[in-house]
Amino acid sequence: MAAAAGPEWVVREDAGLPVLVALYLRQVLAIRFPEELPHLRGVPPTTAGEYDDSATLERQWRAYWDMTVEPQANPSPVPLELVDGFDMLVALPVEGFSELQAAIAPHGADAVAFARAAHARYRAGLGTGASYRAYASAIAEHERAVGRRAHSFELNVQVLPLTQRGVWWIGALTVAVTDGLRGDIAAFDAAIAPVIADIA
Repeated sequence: MAAAAGPEWVVREDAGLPVLVALYLRQVLAIRFPEELPHLRGVPPTTAGEYDDSATLERQWRAYWDMTVEPQANPSPVPLELVDGFDMLVALPVEGFSELQAAIAPHGADAVAFARAAHARYRAGLGTGASYRAYASAIAEHERAVGRRAHSFELNVQVLPLTQRGVWWIGALTVAVTDGLRGDIAAFDAAIAPVIADIA
């Protein structure tokens, strides 16, 4: 019988197309949630005030955001349907999301183009396999500081072109990191350390 393995950790890093599209839509629809998360760079000014029922729109967007960032933790109670004009990047529940669907409809091509360009920049600059080492180093540092092995954990990291440098929790297992910060090894180590300490 094999000995039980020690704790395991999994870090998934990406600049996810669905997350980029959702944040693009958040900005053009003038939705504030999550309030602490900065805007994306290079997205046109909002069309604030254009929607009659902004509270309904924001409530629907929040549910869509949760399903996009952590779909396993936030399943839809009704079937999802792909929204025309967004390739396969936006799926909304078939009931209760008509206001959001109508509001996002004009933005499909621009949102998808923005997300693809941002994702391509991430792949060209950071998505090269060096990411594992960055997290392994932070976890090893945490283990030295606390004098024990890290607990098993999962962490999803979305590397995004945000207007401010930083790290923000955007789900139970997911953080957003500014692309510029992610590219700065020393600053990234310092910024991700409290996240690792939280979960490991």
